[in-house]
Amino acid sequence: MRVVFRVDASLQMGTGHVMRCLTLTQVLKENGANVEFICRRHKGNLMDKIRSNGLVVHELEMFEETEVDTSLAHSHWLGATQQQDADDCVDMLKAKKNDWLIVDHYALDEHWQKRLKPYYEKLMVIDDLADRKHQCDILLDQTFGRQQGDYLAFTTKGCELLLGSQYALLRPEFSKWRPYSIERRSHSEFKQLLINMGGVDVNNVTENVLDELKLCNLPNDMNIIVVMGGSAPHLESVKSKAITLPYKTEVKVDVGNMAEIMANSDIAIGAAGATTWERCCLGLPTIQIVIAKNQVTIAKSLAESGAIKLLKSIGSISRVINNPTKWMLNVSNIARHVTDGLGVKRVANVLMDNKL
Repeated sequence: MRVVFRVDASLQMGTGHVMRCLTLTQVLKENGANVEFICRRHKGNLMDKIRSNGLVVHELEMFEETEVDTSLAHSHWLGATQQQDADDCVDMLKAKKNDWLIVDHYALDEHWQKRLKPYYEKLMVIDDLADRKHQCDILLDQTFGRQQGDYLAFTTKGCELLLGSQYALLRPEFSKWRPYSIERRSHSEFKQLLINMGGVDVNNVTENVLDELKLCNLPNDMNIIVVMGGSAPHLESVKSKAITLPYKTEVKVDVGNMAEIMANSDIAIGAAGATTWERCCLGLPTIQIVIAKNQVTIAKSLAESGAIKLLKSIGSISRVINNPTKWMLNVSNIARHVTDGLGVKRVANVLMDNKL
């Protein structure tokens, strides 16, 4: 089975789209699929990381002067018009039979999909927004609480909808660490704090969080771990700030053991992006901050269920973190029921005609 992903990473859109596609790729490859990627060379792209996984990446060039569409809320993320992007992809798809084309991009809709129809057998769209039309065989939206009615106006008859956080694309390490992580939370203690505002954090929210923590009354033996991506533009500034905190603070970059770090953390302060599902899987009590408009829906639905503590501003951190043991266990118990970490196997099984 041959599978091609069309997905991008950049300083603007972050790394989450590529990372979840790599997670799905791992399971597909383990079951015999031949997988390749098509990515545009945005600043902050992850093409080297994709290649480090032994995968072929077809590059789409960036142009100095670029015409872009304005029809979609995220059209500006593409770095080209949908027509130009589709035409570029044709050259990379036409040589071989493609069983599945999988697209994870907020700037692409049915216009792009129809243009490429002759070059794939089936199409899966990965989305989180339910804000544009698609012509695809499968649509995956791992948003907590997502309902079929959200996509009735945006998909064609016969499209299979995989909706809800039970389909969250998490690496196998998270289901592996899940029992240990959940068990250790039966006795609430607060000794390790994890901070992760996404792989890029272009607005330097991390440093603002560290400034606020200076004003908080944390235990003297507190261990703070900050996790960032290597492409984060404010990485060095965050490292300098971390040294000034009155608590032991370590900045880790491009970690390969995120599940282990989360499982051994007592509270996380995090963005409302893709790592939300990782924290929920491990029952990690989370103080969540929305850092992008497309995270609002996820954050609100989780907050209403009690699975996170949602802050309206960074200045509110002290209100919830100075005496956290009264809410940690309850939040953890609710969060762990959001997803069990096996979503990637469920999605791969559908793609492979229930042969897993």
